[in-house]
Amino acid sequence: MKIDLNCDLGEAAGNDEALMPYITSVNIACGFHAGNADVMRATVRLAKQFGVNVGAHPGWNDRQNFGRCGMDVSAEETEAIVLYQIGVLAGIAKAEGVALTHVKPHGALYNQAAKDRGLADAIARAIKSFSVDLILVGLAGSGLCEAGVEAGLKVAGEGFADRAYNPDGKLMSRNKPGAVIESPEEVAKNALKLVRYGILFGEKIVRVDTLCLHGDHPRAAENAKLLREALTINGIEVAGLK
Repeated sequence: MKIDLNCDLGEAAGNDEALMPYITSVNIACGFHAGNADVMRATVRLAKQFGVNVGAHPGWNDRQNFGRCGMDVSAEETEAIVLYQIGVLAGIAKAEGVALTHVKPHGALYNQAAKDRGLADAIARAIKSFSVDLILVGLAGSGLCEAGVEAGLKVAGEGFADRAYNPDGKLMSRNKPGAVIESPEEVAKNALKLVRYGILFGEKIVRVDTLCLHGDHPRAAENAKLLREALTINGIEVAGLK
């Protein structure tokens, strides 16, 4: 059994260097919801130092709300802003001798695309137009993953180690108590469950290819360390997407 462990970084949360030794893929904010050119370059350099896969983490242009508020944006404009953000990070990464491996939308863009097939298709088109070799990371079992498959992209279904799920397989709203799992021990326990049993999404079980840890979690580094140890102890190989 094998799993990728990814983390959303480059968001000025202060945990980037502490997290890098434990993850295999990093999703770097591309300047819209968080980050800037200097932060992107520093995060790419850290990823290169620790041998971590680099991916783009495009979001809505909404720094005030950290890209976590839904926006009414056309599919055409969504495609353009996703393509723009991929290009910005890819240029910085290329200058550092690093190639992008994947794209994972951020926050509200990610959640809206999981439900709105028009947005999902726009994201998939943007990724494909940049490079068909990039992997689309999306909520396991969602329309975003389906859009990627239909566009001919490689797709990685994602599970969230530090988030609680609704009975229908979708993430619980952050506004609800218990939506963010606080205890590192519970995060590790949830991760093992996701890897072993997948997610009940509607009436089907969907397997998880990659686990996410949030870099802005108050115990992010502790979560990553304990989770990585738990996976290893339980015979689960941690390896980057490819």
